[in-house]
Amino acid sequence: MASRPSADFRERLVAACDAGLAPGEAARLFGVDVSTVYRWRRRARRGESLAEKPRAGRPPKLVPERYADLRAVVLAQPDATLPEHAARLEAATGIRLSPSHVSRLLRRLGLPLKKRVSSPANGTS
Repeated sequence: MASRPSADFRERLVAACDAGLAPGEAARLFGVDVSTVYRWRRRARRGESLAEKPRAGRPPKLVPERYADLRAVVLAQPDATLPEHAARLEAATGIRLSPSHVSRLLRRLGLPLKKRVSSPANGTS
């Protein structure tokens, strides 16, 4: 499966097994590994939620609620380089991001990554 299965999908699989479908057959029918079937059934038997569990990892430095700050920094000086955007964002918010992180966020927000060319290319060369 390309995406993480919804709680509804997991509940339907568990219900199919409870109705008599063999775990191996359920795995093939629903397109998951048989170990996943056993894990979901075990969680259901224990009364645990079948919803996706929170993922581990560091919380983001710049949360989506603060994307407007980055957008304002970039739109105030669109010709700045990525390191300049990072420095201005830090000055404005106190949040330090690497230029590569700023680049990823700009792409996510659909903002331009490159400086504009200050002068047109010479047509005689």
